[in-house]
Amino acid sequence: MDKIIIEGGNSLSGKVTISGAKNAVLPIMAASILGNGESIITRVPDLRDTRTMIRLLEIIGSVCRFSDGKLTIDSASVDNPEAPYELVKTMRASFYVMGPLLAKFGEVRVSLPGGCAWGPRPVDFHLRGFEKLGAEIILESGYIIAKANNLKGAEISFDFPSVGATGNILMAAVLAEGKTIIRNAAKEPEIVQLCEFLNLMGADISGIGSSNIIVEGVESLESAKIDIIPDRIEAGTFLIAGALLGEITLENVNKNHLLSVVLKLKDTGSEIVESGNSLTILPSDIINPVDIQTAVYPGFPTDLQAQWVAMMSIAKGSSVITDNVYNDRFSHIPELNRLGAKIKVDHNSAWIKGVVSLKGAQVMSTDIRASAALIIGGLVADGITEVQRVYHIDRGYEKIEEKFSAIGAKIYRESA
Repeated sequence: MDKIIIEGGNSLSGKVTISGAKNAVLPIMAASILGNGESIITRVPDLRDTRTMIRLLEIIGSVCRFSDGKLTIDSASVDNPEAPYELVKTMRASFYVMGPLLAKFGEVRVSLPGGCAWGPRPVDFHLRGFEKLGAEIILESGYIIAKANNLKGAEISFDFPSVGATGNILMAAVLAEGKTIIRNAAKEPEIVQLCEFLNLMGADISGIGSSNIIVEGVESLESAKIDIIPDRIEAGTFLIAGALLGEITLENVNKNHLLSVVLKLKDTGSEIVESGNSLTILPSDIINPVDIQTAVYPGFPTDLQAQWVAMMSIAKGSSVITDNVYNDRFSHIPELNRLGAKIKVDHNSAWIKGVVSLKGAQVMSTDIRASAALIIGGLVADGITEVQRVYHIDRGYEKIEEKFSAIGAKIYRESA
């Protein structure tokens, strides 16, 4: 099993090109099922998760070609509306195929999802939405079976603006008969791009980017072409690293997707310079402690909570980080404490007392963003840090050790 070795305490300087967004490309890949030909997706990050989704699409019957960030998906031969446990257990986003397969075939069989080993993320919102559209839902031997002779538009209101449920219901509703209104819909940039892709395929979706999305059902969709938006979470991760270790310029970013993060980074004392589609972070000698509360977009993203905790661990003072999206997403904290951080968890809040320095140690990652936090901690710490179980980081970050190495970090991957 691979591990990442870091010799900490080295300053960073240089440019990093941000990859396409993992959380945008996965639902768009699933949406390609709805077309009747060859969709082309560019700026696709080469990740374990994108490779897993490609394998799933091929099992369903799609023909996929992936090279140099360009993914071609031909869905003309899709004929197997089933997502097996072997793949779905490794990646929750596999569940995205349920909506398009239900819309296209009127029946789908999908394993209950797996993925990161933290927090319950129930699929109830998805299933209740499918039922509103007229589907019958059956749970059988760890699988969800959905059947509908004819999906019909409905008004669906979420108790919480779930990104996954919003995307899945959208992909089912585009071929439903009549109008569907999704209230309290997710507004994340990744959902906006999914809507744009579906419209390019011939869907009729309005209210994009708002809390109320309106879908007028159409009879069929065609293939389309799209360029994936920059990954705002990868960008935020490198901005946080820059705030700690040196001037970094990020290229291929959408600053509008990072407003909440940029404002908080400025509060810590860093300066951020904008130029076209690039951001440069100029760190301060002293990191001011800054509290955050995660929230759905456009609030501070939960996917940057762990990285922020790592930064606050050496801030000059105390801070409180509250995760309002996932109540128990704190598996990184015992590992950061192994590096010398002083962090306590109470319910869904982390109480951090900044220390002068961290010290390298062996640590173990448990999910994608925890891995990024431990890498940041290792880059800051004195001595050697070994981050184990880095297959998690490969699910969400494209060649992260190579990108850090290119800007001055002493970091490399070691295979067992």
